[in-house]
Amino acid sequence: MTEAKICGLSTDETVLAAVNAGAKYVGFVFYPPSPRHVNIEQASKLASTAGDNVLKVGVFVNPDDALLTDVLKDVDLDIIQLHGNETVERVEYIRTRFSIIVMKAIAVAGISDISRASEYEKIVDMLLFDAKAPIEMDEALPGGNGLAFDWDLIAGHQWQVPWMLSGGLDATNVREAVKISGATTVDISSGLETTPGNKDISMIEAFMKEIQETAE
Repeated sequence: MTEAKICGLSTDETVLAAVNAGAKYVGFVFYPPSPRHVNIEQASKLASTAGDNVLKVGVFVNPDDALLTDVLKDVDLDIIQLHGNETVERVEYIRTRFSIIVMKAIAVAGISDISRASEYEKIVDMLLFDAKAPIEMDEALPGGNGLAFDWDLIAGHQWQVPWMLSGGLDATNVREAVKISGATTVDISSGLETTPGNKDISMIEAFMKEIQETAE
C-alpha cells in the first residue's frame, strides 16, 4: 500500500481525520508567508492531538538555529523537513546539531534538479521531490503551490534513502503519479483544500481511499 503524508494541517479536526484515515505522517508548517503556517503553541497542541501512532513532521524554510531550538523544545516532532535553499553543509549541520531525522525537499523542474538529490542523499535520512515554482509565478511558495512536475523524471531512479513524491497531487491523479514515478510514499497539502490553508475532511478521506487502493 502507498503511504501518505498529509501536510499543512492546522486544526485538530483535520489532524484527526488524517490519522483516522491512515496517514503515516502529518505535517505542520513553520513558515509565516504560507497560509498553512502554525505557531509553536498551535503546533504543540496539534502534535498532541496526532498522538504517537503517526510520524509528526515540521516543515521549515531556511530556518535558523533559534527557530529550530524553540520549536523542538515545545513541539513533539519526529522529523524536520527542510524546504528552502539549505546547502548540503547546512543540512548536515542541522541533522548533527539537533539529532533528529532530517528530510530535504528537492524542487524539480528538469533533469538537472534530480541530479541535485545525489548531493543530499549521503547526509539526510529522507528526500522529498516537489515541483519547482516557475519564476513568473506571483507569490510562489517553496511548496504547496498545487503544481506537478514530470513524474517520468524520477521514474526508475534508486536513491540510498527513502523518498516522497509531492507537488500537485490530489485524489484524481495520485494513482497515475504512483504508477509513473514508482513512489511508495506521497505528500499532499493544497490538493486537499477548499481555500488556501483550509483542509477539507471529506477530501482527506477520499485521497486516502485512493492511495489505499493503489495496491489492489
